[in-house]
Amino acid sequence: MDIPLTLIIVTILIFSVIVHELAHGYVALYLGDPTAKLAGRLTLNPIPHLDPIGSVLIPLILALTPGGFIFGWAKPVPYNLYNLRNQKWGEALVAVAGPGMNLFLALVFGLSLRFFAGYLSLPTIEVMSFIVFINILLALFNLIPIPPLDGSKVVNAFLPYELWAKYNVLRAKIERLGFIGFFIFIFLFIYVFSGPFFALVSSIFKLITGMGIF
Repeated sequence: MDIPLTLIIVTILIFSVIVHELAHGYVALYLGDPTAKLAGRLTLNPIPHLDPIGSVLIPLILALTPGGFIFGWAKPVPYNLYNLRNQKWGEALVAVAGPGMNLFLALVFGLSLRFFAGYLSLPTIEVMSFIVFINILLALFNLIPIPPLDGSKVVNAFLPYELWAKYNVLRAKIERLGFIGFFIFIFLFIYVFSGPFFALVSSIFKLITGMGIF
């Protein structure tokens, strides 16, 4: 067990999920909802964002578990759907902002690796590689259309009314399961779908960086 490397990975994950949540809050503010700003959540200070279980405990457990899947989350940034200027697309825009920010970070660091790796030290390349990999992982995972993940809110905006109504009933039932249901989903996902999911993440990593997976 490489404790320093584990701490680096968990730190990258924590700040990646914080930036993810900040993107939600800033897009909500742009669309007319100041809820996150009034709650003091539009800050890079990690303290208001940290979830003791999702930001610390789960990532550490997964980092120390064989298999290599590391995941976590911050406290969701609050927003009021009814304050958003665009009622049909507003929630989807707020939702997609989080994964969009993760993809942006993956592109910035990934393209830096592609074009400037020859000028960087090996430890720097390793840290940047983890930033790229973790942010691709977060983006793709959060776009899965299962509540409470962001993908469920994005899909919601594209459905015709009949499907929209049925989907929202299902979404409400799943969300009522709360943390326990989400926790079960994460671990089922890890053990059932981690193979093809990691293959997709690795393919995108190679496409952006021009490098094999570390």
